[in-house]
Formats: sequence, structure tokens, C-alpha cells
Amino acid sequence: MKTVGVLMGGPSSEHDISLMSGTNVMRALEGTFNVVPIFVSLTGEWFLGKNRVHTTPHQAVAQLDAVFNAMHGEYGEDGQVQTVLSHSRVPYTGPSAITAALAMDKVRSAELLRKAGLTVPNFFVATVASLEENIKEITRLKFAPPWMVKPARRGSSVGTHLVHTGPELKPALADALQFDEEAIIQEWIQGRELTVGVVSDMRGEEAFALPPVEIIPPKEQGYFAYSTKYDGSSTQICPADFHDAMLARIRETAVAAHNAIGAPQYSRVDMILKGTKLSVLEVNTLPGLTKVSLLPKAAAAAGVAFPELLQHIIGKTIQS
Repeated sequence: MKTVGVLMGGPSSEHDISLMSGTNVMRALEGTFNVVPIFVSLTGEWFLGKNRVHTTPHQAVAQLDAVFNAMHGEYGEDGQVQTVLSHSRVPYTGPSAITAALAMDKVRSAELLRKAGLTVPNFFVATVASLEENIKEITRLKFAPPWMVKPARRGSSVGTHLVHTGPELKPALADALQFDEEAIIQEWIQGRELTVGVVSDMRGEEAFALPPVEIIPPKEQGYFAYSTKYDGSSTQICPADFHDAMLARIRETAVAAHNAIGAPQYSRVDMILKGTKLSVLEVNTLPGLTKVSLLPKAAAAAGVAFPELLQHIIGKTIQS
């Protein structure tokens, strides 16, 4: 039986969500693998095993056949921990350091998706250093509010705001810029919010698109905010009600985005459909794997049980 370390936690705004993902992954892997938890604290210290013995990254992974990276957000999803794992020469799930950093950066990834021929919302970048100038320039933009304001390099909708008027922009940017030195201001497209999981080398396809999930946030929220991802207040339709040509287009777009970013074993692509216009919002290369996360739900709708999905991902990781 192979030994797999499940890496979770980290010095991230998504520390607690990562612990939820990691715990869920461990439960699903037990019995198939010898599972070892690896915890990273909010201060970046590493601890091995259920007793949480303080250790170094290299010692934590030294005897493992693979690491399942269940981290989210900064450090775990932006290339930093991938660099640590690469130096230890242990196979690990999820993206390489370069791919992780690119996918986590909403500005650079949007530019890459656009170069690949995919539609992305119009956007503008604001920085801490030139906030006042940015605000003046944003209010003269060709695309009028509402705007989505997000930190450039965060996940789970942390620091995200839907801005309807000019006066709301400054406090929204100030909050977003607490999490990153850059913020992205996107044209807000009011449409059907979708997410599609993509898994490599499944069902005879190099990149297999799982059934799309439609997300309907609470009316008072207007978008899939951080709180509504985990508190059960949003409605999630899985599989979403798409058929024939539109379903094929949605799945093809997800695969194209997955490939454009260079995601390895799996990803989750977020999109908005307005009329017939399908826009890609972002590609998550380490999507949530909690009990309420969307990727496991989509896999289940495709007839792929959560343990089977994880085993497939680990198998591809060890083979590569």
C-alpha cells in the first residue's frame, strides 16, 4: 500500500477551508492508501501526523510516495509550496510552481485566456501605489459599473466586492488591496454563473469536462461570495440544465481554458453565460474538496465517486 501525505492548512486567508478539504480527502483515501496528514500552520510551520510533530518540509515528505496538495490560497496555490515540494522531489497533485503562480494571478491568467481565443470580461488593474489615480481612471472606463473588484491573487472570493456606483469603488478597492498589492476591476456580467470541473485522462479523453454546475446566489448577494460558498445559502444545480450544442460549447470552453492555463490532473473553470455570450472568469487549479465543494458534486453527477476521483488524480501524479 502506497503512502500518501495530505497537505493542508497554510499561512493563507483560506487556511480553514484547506483543513476542511484535507480532512475530506483523508477520509476518502483511507483504506486505499496509507494516509499521513501534513499540517502547515498560519505562521508557515510544518507538522507531521495526527499528533502534529514539528518537522521540516523535507522531512515531512521524505518517506512518501506522493503528496495530495489540499491547500488553497496564497502559499499553497500560488507556486510557493510547489517549489518546496519540487525541491524535495516528491510527486504532488495539482499544478507546477509556474502554472500555479500563473493561474492564481487573475490579471495574467485573463491575458493568457484571451490570447487563447477565449472571451473574458473587460478588466482594469489597480495598485496600492497608485490607488487615487487608478480610481480616477476607472471612473472614465469604457465599461460602466457595476464592477467586480477582486484581489489579483486570492481564491474563494476573498476580498471580492460587487460595486454598483463610483463612491463604492474606493472602499471596495481598499479592502481588496489588503490581500494583495494589485486588484482587478472586472466588468460585471449579469448572467448564469457556471462552473465546470475538468479531469485529465478520464473517459478516454485527454481532458474530460464534468457536467456543468449552475450557481444561483442569494438575490441580496448578487454573486457567489465567500460566505455563500460554504454556508449553504446559494442554490447549486448539478448537472445544470444545458443540452446539445450549448452543453457541448460549455464543456469545450472549459477544456480550452484548462489547457490554456496548463492545468495538470484537474481544475475547475468558472464562467458566466449571458444570452449566447460565454465568458471565462478564472481557472482554479486547486479547487475546494470539502463536503460542499462543487468539483466533487460534478464528479458524482458524472458517476465518479469522490474516492475514485482522488485515486485517479493520485495515479496520474505518480505516473507523471
